[in-house]
Amino acid sequence: MLKLAALESNKSQDLEKKEGRIDDLLRANCDLRRQIDEQQKLLEKYKERLNKCISMSKKLLIEKSTQEKLSSREKSMQDRLRLGHFTTVRHGASFTEQWTDGFAFQNLVKQQEWVNQQREDIERQRKLLAKRKPPTANNSQALSTNSEPKQRKNKAVNGAENDPFVRPNLPQLLTLAEYHEQEEIFKLRLGHLKKEEAEIQAELERLERVRNLHIRELKRINNEDNSQFKDHPTLNERYLLLHLLGRGGFSEVYKAFDLYEQRYAAVKIHQLNKSWRDEKKENYHKHACREYRIHKELDHPRIVKLYDYFSLDTDTFCTVLEYCEGNDLDFYLKQHKLMTEKEARSIVMQIVNALRYLNEIKPPIIHYDLKPGNILLVDGTACGEIKITDFGLSKIMDDDSYGVDGMDLTSQGAGTYWYLPPECFVVGKEPPKISNKVDVWSVGVIFFQCLYGRKPFGHNQSQQDILQENTILKATEVQFPVKPVVSSEAKAFIRRCLAYRKEDRFDVHQLANDPYLLPHMRRSNSSGNLHMAGLTASPTPPSSSIITY
Repeated sequence: MLKLAALESNKSQDLEKKEGRIDDLLRANCDLRRQIDEQQKLLEKYKERLNKCISMSKKLLIEKSTQEKLSSREKSMQDRLRLGHFTTVRHGASFTEQWTDGFAFQNLVKQQEWVNQQREDIERQRKLLAKRKPPTANNSQALSTNSEPKQRKNKAVNGAENDPFVRPNLPQLLTLAEYHEQEEIFKLRLGHLKKEEAEIQAELERLERVRNLHIRELKRINNEDNSQFKDHPTLNERYLLLHLLGRGGFSEVYKAFDLYEQRYAAVKIHQLNKSWRDEKKENYHKHACREYRIHKELDHPRIVKLYDYFSLDTDTFCTVLEYCEGNDLDFYLKQHKLMTEKEARSIVMQIVNALRYLNEIKPPIIHYDLKPGNILLVDGTACGEIKITDFGLSKIMDDDSYGVDGMDLTSQGAGTYWYLPPECFVVGKEPPKISNKVDVWSVGVIFFQCLYGRKPFGHNQSQQDILQENTILKATEVQFPVKPVVSSEAKAFIRRCLAYRKEDRFDVHQLANDPYLLPHMRRSNSSGNLHMAGLTASPTPPSSSIITY
């Protein structure tokens, strides 16, 4: 009985402990539930606050964008009078747009006409002055001996004829001092007119650059006003569109604000033509997806980052890119024509740095569409950072497609012809073989254009003319203009990039180690060795230049 009582006592104690434990757990559970409820309420509060912040950010961004749009349109209207505008002109049954210069250009034309008139007046007066030029010492004696008989003869003739008409007096000769004084005045006036003409020309060039910006802005505003995305929509519940940056064939690029990451971005909206067949739409979409997959994996400071990709509907999809404030190199060259060798070398160094990265990753990538339009100047100047963009034509050098001789060019005819090497234009039974030396050729063309303000081959030709006349296939040697003066090292570098035979051309890794692109100390040591090795002739690349990566 005692054992039973003890056992009962122990059981009751255990039961009390368990009940106490249960009570503790229940209280803890209640506390946890209370904390969860509090955290849930706090979370809801923070969500509400975050939504308010996002809403306020959207409101402020839209207000700012609206004000900027209004300001840009007001400025554009003012510039229409000063710089010019487009007018619609009818030609038979069709209408075309014609450009009309503003009063700033008209004033310059009037100033130039005034300068030309003044120059003509001075030249006419100089001719009259030449007739009154006093005789020199050598001619004075001969003139005096011949003057007396002539005077007697003239008197006899005049007296005999009794001419009723009044004849003009012969110009009176000036003294030597008077002649030189007047001649000096004319020279000074001509010099002053030459200076004025130079100032007019400089102002005209400046106005033309401003006019290019004005025309670009007029077109941008017109495209923005006709865009279905002009009213600040939020795409994918994340990207607030602010204003149009530019428009291409089937795409529009908007400056946007990423409400999640709180950063600006460039949203490229691809809109397929609704009249296209489903097969063509599918091919376009596959091409864009391929570009996205290639670009998404790239991470380099000299390459524009690709953040996101999403669809809006069956005919519209978007890619989200890193936003860069400046313009591209193509726009810079159109405005400034050319740049200094130091600036151009800096840009080429950065391009080659990006190309080296593209050829060190696995599998390596050929950009294939390197050109000034695909090189962004981050701050809009030639002395800052650059970023490469647009991988729409890039080639993946995987083991299945790349061999010892390179890879087949399956997209022959695509690309920008001025910047493609001769091997891309070879037509035969088999497609031509390409390697990263395609990008090396493009670097040489871009460098040449930055230095001289013109393309080395087919400068004033259209793409169709280049193709029909085999311009690039005939580009066996690059010719350098006399002006501006460029260093012999830069010319040698361009020749190495533009070697006609791809076997003689540098690959990307050789180009990255070229003495011209190395720091000054290393360059001075390496250049001697390079010239000693006879690199004025074409270099021979290693046989396994790419496939060993």
